[in-house]
Amino acid sequence: MARIELDLAHSYKSDPQQDSDYALLPLKMTFDDGGAYALLGPSGCGKTTMLNIMSGLLVPSHGKVLFDGRDVTRATPQERNIAQVFQFPVIYDTMTVADNLAFPLRNRKVPEDRIRQRVGQIAEMLEMSGQLNQRAAGLSADAKQKISLGRGLVREDVAAVLFDEPLTVIDPHLKWQLRRKLKQIHHELKLTLIYVTHDQIEALTFADKVVVMTRGRAVQVGTPGELFEQPRHAFVGHFIGSPGMNFLDARVFSDSLVVAGHMLPIPRPLPEGELRLGVRPEYLTVAAAEAPGALPCEVVRVQDVGTHQLLTARIDGQLLKVRCTPEQVLPGAGSAIWLRLLGDHTCFYDKNEELLP
Repeated sequence: MARIELDLAHSYKSDPQQDSDYALLPLKMTFDDGGAYALLGPSGCGKTTMLNIMSGLLVPSHGKVLFDGRDVTRATPQERNIAQVFQFPVIYDTMTVADNLAFPLRNRKVPEDRIRQRVGQIAEMLEMSGQLNQRAAGLSADAKQKISLGRGLVREDVAAVLFDEPLTVIDPHLKWQLRRKLKQIHHELKLTLIYVTHDQIEALTFADKVVVMTRGRAVQVGTPGELFEQPRHAFVGHFIGSPGMNFLDARVFSDSLVVAGHMLPIPRPLPEGELRLGVRPEYLTVAAAEAPGALPCEVVRVQDVGTHQLLTARIDGQLLKVRCTPEQVLPGAGSAIWLRLLGDHTCFYDKNEELLP
């Protein structure tokens, strides 16, 4: 296992001139030994580029990569002692499950007794003990990907295991089982695991810390709770949560906050000028008319989704989502409703960066 430090940028162009020329903008980041991390963001945000730089499949155009303080920027994956699990299964169809799992160990001349012990341990963790003697060719795509996961996890001396969207081919109803298994395996084996995904549920349920990325930037690194409660960048508020954070344009004028033409008391010291107010649907609440910190809105629709009601309201042409309890009595579409915007969980952003208290 290794502590991985990145101080780099990467462009696929020979002479990058502007931010859009970079797949990864300049960043400094540390992945601690034994940690479980996720790189989360939409397609094209740079997360696979970062993963491939860590694995040694790609050399960064600027900067360096350190493993336990050692410069490995130009070292191969073999020299870094990295295991990588890809989006689609990479296995030998003609081999049995047991031989597939044993292959990385046999390549490293591990004693056969230890190989059998380790293969049995990983197979049990992946609930494949009863399939060890089956040939991989006859297995489902789900089972083949479990073998691929097992091949990445079987080596005890590995510096880190890198996963590039490994559950893409897995049936949706089995994904939660494998995420739970990976979490369990991490706790038991204490490996350094780094997991790339565009799915926030996968990232938040697997990782101890999540790196949220957009347009080549790592905009926030934090625990799932920190990303939800304290989004330091507007993109994090938008991308994390279902639905994501509500945003409204606002202006600070003297000692007042002007939102959608309405004047509210300023909740804390803020710089004068334009900004964006952000509040999650969970913390936007229905209030009495003229209540402090509340604004009048029009109900667009109310959706009953079982565990809660989702209220959509409009103010000044902008839509707001409100998460309400199932038993809450809500007015119908077209009705007036007052929503309280200001509270302990309201965030303020200037050029997408949070204005900290």
